[in-house]
Amino acid sequence: MDAPQPTRMHVLWFPDWPLRAVLGTAPPHPPTALVHGNHVVACTASAREHGVRVGQRRRLAQGRLPSLRMLPHDSSRDERAFLPMLRLIEAHAPGVHLIRPGLAALRSRGISRYHGGEGEAAAALRRVLADAGCPEVRVGVADGVFTAELAAKAAEAAGDGWSVVPPGGSAAFLAPLPVAVLGDEELTGLLQRLGVSTLGAFAALGALEVRDRLGEHGARLHALARGADSRPLSPRPPDPELAREIEFDTPLGQSDQIAFAVRQTADAVLLALADASVVCTEVRIDLTDDDGGVSSRTWLHPTCFEAGDLVDRVRWQLESLVADVPEDADAAHSFRGIVGVRIVPVAVDDAAHHQPGLFGSGTDERLHHAVSRVQTLLGHRGVVTAAVSGGRMLAERQVLTPWGERPVMERDPSRPWPGSLPGPLPAEVFDPARPVRVRGPEGAEVRVDPRGEVSCPPTSIDDQEVIGWAGPWPVREHRWDAERARDGHRFQLLDARHRAWLVFHSGGDWWAEGRYR
Repeated sequence: MDAPQPTRMHVLWFPDWPLRAVLGTAPPHPPTALVHGNHVVACTASAREHGVRVGQRRRLAQGRLPSLRMLPHDSSRDERAFLPMLRLIEAHAPGVHLIRPGLAALRSRGISRYHGGEGEAAAALRRVLADAGCPEVRVGVADGVFTAELAAKAAEAAGDGWSVVPPGGSAAFLAPLPVAVLGDEELTGLLQRLGVSTLGAFAALGALEVRDRLGEHGARLHALARGADSRPLSPRPPDPELAREIEFDTPLGQSDQIAFAVRQTADAVLLALADASVVCTEVRIDLTDDDGGVSSRTWLHPTCFEAGDLVDRVRWQLESLVADVPEDADAAHSFRGIVGVRIVPVAVDDAAHHQPGLFGSGTDERLHHAVSRVQTLLGHRGVVTAAVSGGRMLAERQVLTPWGERPVMERDPSRPWPGSLPGPLPAEVFDPARPVRVRGPEGAEVRVDPRGEVSCPPTSIDDQEVIGWAGPWPVREHRWDAERARDGHRFQLLDARHRAWLVFHSGGDWWAEGRYR
């Protein structure tokens, strides 16, 4: 069977869009940089001429150009400013997909047929956007989003402003580009240490060997380097007309009553989606109580929502309001009086992408249905997914999110966390930390002074002999906050049963943070 032909894509790139969003004018801009987390995330061409680069620390950028204007970066502002551009593109080429603010993609077939060619379509899009005040936009056309984005960035600003990679020519176009364009710093460093510096050299490696060495993520990037673009498109936000709501004449306080009443609203949302030939992959549910308060929560689905799924999400969201119920109420089924429910699709996708296969549904869908049934029996927080966040203590690094919700990371794991425990991390984490007894020779107490000196070597933990230990490593943080202050030392202990412990000593007490298996 022949391999499916790759999808031809038009990608529109708006250079330095975050700066355009905050400055509100077309280039040229004065030397300006946007900063987030003490690092430069965007800078103008005039700033780059003086050595300012994205990723530089704030102090280094100011050292390169003392007169550099520093502004805080706001991603929500970028999205709001880009929405009129999306609407303008949508008016001339339906089906535009938002990749990120300043970068949009659409399938080439329709617009190319209408304008008589891929280059002609790219030129027409540039004219439309130039008339709207964006003459700097560049357009790339290629097989897949990844190659088309690089083609757009390679287009000459002084020339036509668009670049077309011929069908089947992605591999040749990508071959001389550096591996850094894959956007994975860890993989880039590994490949460069191995002497692989270009996408062509990376693509020449065997696919099976890459998968065995780098896993699924590395195999996907290897496919991109070969020109087989597998990046999924991020659909643009749906129209507000897809939302549906219901208002109750009298406040309802029973979950079964509300779930029964909202079923028709859920059906109406599915009918509106079907009429638009889309499915919903992310939804927001707003519950309004009789005091005018609104409880909102966004829910995700690995495939797409059905009416029953929406009703279940309403019921689970009501369960989160149990804490507001008076003690004399039936907490298992009663809540504050609810006077309205609104279901708002947040992200939609083409319905054709979610049609069941000839021989049944896929593994992800079966898993979702099984886990959803378990969650219905055990409650909203009965099934959770784990993610690793930033932080120094183990308990604060694990984030457990109820199935179907988007994980919320209060601490960015990509930021540096001096003093955090390097991998491999303990397989078992105690939350809260478990008190333990650590003793030295003849049962003597083991203490650590502020300089990290140990009074005597640890020989037992909870009456188990210690046959090896390492440490101490100081942990000092939040000294300005009495409630969150932490000052102590970490140790790793290996007992006679060959179980490794991560323990924490503070104020004369010992606590077990985790245990290695």
